[in-house]
Amino acid sequence: MDLSSLPREKWWGDEYLVQLEGFWFRPQRVKPIKRVINHYNPLPSDVILVTSPKTGTTWLKSVLYSILNRSSKHKLAVKHPHELVPFLEVQVFAEADEPPILPAPSDGPRLFATHIPYQLLTKTLDYSQCKVVYLTRNPKDTLVSLWHFVNKWNMEKVDQPWSLDEATDKFCRGISLYGPYYDHVLGYRELSLKRPENVLFVTFEDMLEDPHGYVKKLGEFLGCPFEKDEEDEVEEIVKNCSIEVLSSHDVNKSEESTTWFPLPCNSFFRKGKTGDYKNYLSNESIQRIDTLTKERFHSLGFMYGI
Repeated sequence: MDLSSLPREKWWGDEYLVQLEGFWFRPQRVKPIKRVINHYNPLPSDVILVTSPKTGTTWLKSVLYSILNRSSKHKLAVKHPHELVPFLEVQVFAEADEPPILPAPSDGPRLFATHIPYQLLTKTLDYSQCKVVYLTRNPKDTLVSLWHFVNKWNMEKVDQPWSLDEATDKFCRGISLYGPYYDHVLGYRELSLKRPENVLFVTFEDMLEDPHGYVKKLGEFLGCPFEKDEEDEVEEIVKNCSIEVLSSHDVNKSEESTTWFPLPCNSFFRKGKTGDYKNYLSNESIQRIDTLTKERFHSLGFMYGI
């Protein structure tokens, strides 16, 4: 694919994003994304976690892995969640022009993750019986988490940090990783309303408020429910997948970079809280994002994000 033919926009520093079918990506992600679109045929038993970046992906990877692999959930103490639940476009289809040999189902379903918008995966998902779990997060917290993440990455490359004002402007204009954020969320929300037996739409805030209830709900949705006498198992998953426990493991504290992303393993753990945006965003920025949220979400009856 000739990337020079795609629209491009400056993102931060010397980084730019290219636009493919209305969404923005780092140039090096475009070919792997096309490989996923062209070659990934989900098995009916596959489980795919979909998120927009910085919405709680690492946390829910850990939870889903623990629910589906109860006898080996202890692996979370020694392997990074992103190794246990690989990204389709970043790890599984990263190199090969032909479809790679994917893990074969053994004791349970294959579990993958992706940030790819539904609008690019319609043919893949509309004709599959696989299970999709979509996690979203308040746009203001998503923006602030992304800004922090990029500045960790940024420090390796440029002296000047990415300003929050610039990050806010790009986010509101939709020029963001796998963005526009609002289109990303709405694509999967509409799919979950159309196919609730195959797509579960979850918010970071609801899950944080009732993690035990959501572990049970996810187990039910994935076809591996918890029995009444398994409350201890649910409690163990909630505890072991908390940011406090996950971030305490040596593998997740490591300063070593992963093989598939140029940041240390510890970069994927920060606060995992709600409302942190209040510590960073100006009143003007909050108002700008809230106005956009009302236009994009509330106008469609999706009362979320403010």
